[in-house]
Amino acid sequence: MSDTARPSPRLLSGGCYCGTVRYEVRDAFAYAVNCHCSGCRRATGSAFKPFAGIGSEHLSLVAGSDRTLIYGDDAAHDVHCGRCGSFLYSMLDHGAKVHVAMGTLADAPSIRPSAHIFVGSKAPWYEITDDLPQYDGHVT
Repeated sequence: MSDTARPSPRLLSGGCYCGTVRYEVRDAFAYAVNCHCSGCRRATGSAFKPFAGIGSEHLSLVAGSDRTLIYGDDAAHDVHCGRCGSFLYSMLDHGAKVHVAMGTLADAPSIRPSAHIFVGSKAPWYEITDDLPQYDGHVT
C-alpha cells in the first residue's frame, strides 16, 4: 500500500422501524446538522431532524426497495418505509445528494452534528441547550 492510499470508509447500516427497508451508507459524510425547519419537524414528529449529508452514490438500499414511499418530486424527495412509515432519508439536487436521518442508522457514524439550522422557525416549546452554533437558516 502506498503512502497516499487510504482504506475505504466503512459501511454503516440503517433502516426503518419494522425492518422492511434497510440501507448501507459509507461513513464518509460531508456534514451533519440538526434541522429545526417546520418541514423536518412535521416529517419526523420531533423538535428537529439530525441529518448527515453525502453524495447519493454512497447509499444503497439492501432490502425493501419495492416497499418505499416517496414524497416529493425528481428534484427533491423524502423516502419512507411504505409499511411502518419511518422517514429514512431525503434525496436532493435531482438525486445527487442524500440527507440521511441519523436516527435511522444502526451503526454509529464518525460524524456528529456541528450546528443547528433554521432555528428561526424552531418549535417554540423546545429549548436548545448545547453549545453548537445556531443559524436562522442554512449554515453560512
